[in-house]
Order: sequence, then structure tokens, then C-alpha cells
Amino acid sequence: MSRKLPDFELWTEVARSVKPLRKARAAKAVTPAKPQPKRAAHPAPAPEVKVRAPVHPASPPPLSGFDRRTTQKMTRGNVEIERRLDLHGIGIEMARVHLMGFLREAHAEGARTVLVITGKGESPFSRHTLHGAGHFHSPERLGRLRRLVPDWLHESEFRALVSGFQPAHPRHGGGGAFYVRLRRAR
Repeated sequence: MSRKLPDFELWTEVARSVKPLRKARAAKAVTPAKPQPKRAAHPAPAPEVKVRAPVHPASPPPLSGFDRRTTQKMTRGNVEIERRLDLHGIGIEMARVHLMGFLREAHAEGARTVLVITGKGESPFSRHTLHGAGHFHSPERLGRLRRLVPDWLHESEFRALVSGFQPAHPRHGGGGAFYVRLRRAR
């Protein structure tokens, strides 16, 4: 194949050297097409082909948290709570189902701020109700729901409904409850 062949002859030679995968389909002989006139030095631009990108469901936006003013209101306990959910005494699996159903229902009704009560868990310090982010994550304050609800709220199906959350003020349950801010219903 050292000599220079026109495209069609080269293709024919390559096609003869290929072994078919299945015997059922026989390769049809390719007949040469009419010779085409030579093209101009500047070829015409090819027509634009619109390619559709595969449609993937958009992941929900990340939790945005709160602006400074809303954070101050929540920290001081000056929040209008539109709905409440108490998860005391419910198993982990059912608590997650109840939480999702509660948030969907509240979101559909147009509620913006809800209170989710998880309880503080069993520990010698469970009655202690100091408020603040550092105290909230202290190791002696254990409680399964209290520990799992923030993880659940970071999951994509919850993020579709929730824009942010934070531990509640002591008058609303302190470390055993969360203020949850819902996204605006569209």
C-alpha cells in the first residue's frame, strides 16, 4: 500500500481484507459512485447540527444557610414558627419518613420556617441548654435523631425542600430541636 490510492479504491481494498463477524449477513459489494467535481479552495461551512445534551435531573441547590438578620432572629428565638414536628420516641427509619412527609406537606402549604424536635438524647448533660454552634457539636451530647437529622437535611431529596437549618433557641427546645427554613414553593 505504498502507492497513493484514491479514497474509494483504498476503502475497497480495506473492505476486502476485513473478515465479517457473522456468517448470516453477507457484505454487499460497494459500487463506485459518480465522480464528484473538485471542491473550491475554501469549502462552504457545514450546516450547524444541533446536538441535544443528555437530560440529567438537576441536583438541588446546596443549603444556603441564612442571611445575617435571619440568623440573629433565630439565635434570639424571635422566629415565627409555622409548623412543628416532634420526633420523640420514633425509630430512625420512621423518623426519616415522617420528616420527609412533614417537610413536603409544609412546603406545599407555603410554610417557610418549621421546628423539628429531635430530643437531646441520653447523657448526664442532656438537661443543659446552652445555645451556640460550638456547644451543639460537643461529644457528650449524644442522641441518634439529633445527630442524624442534619445529615438527612444535607441529602439531595431534602435539599430540594430545605434552604437551611440551625439549632433552635432554648425556648424552642435548644439543642434538641432545629429551625428548618424551607425554600419558596414555585
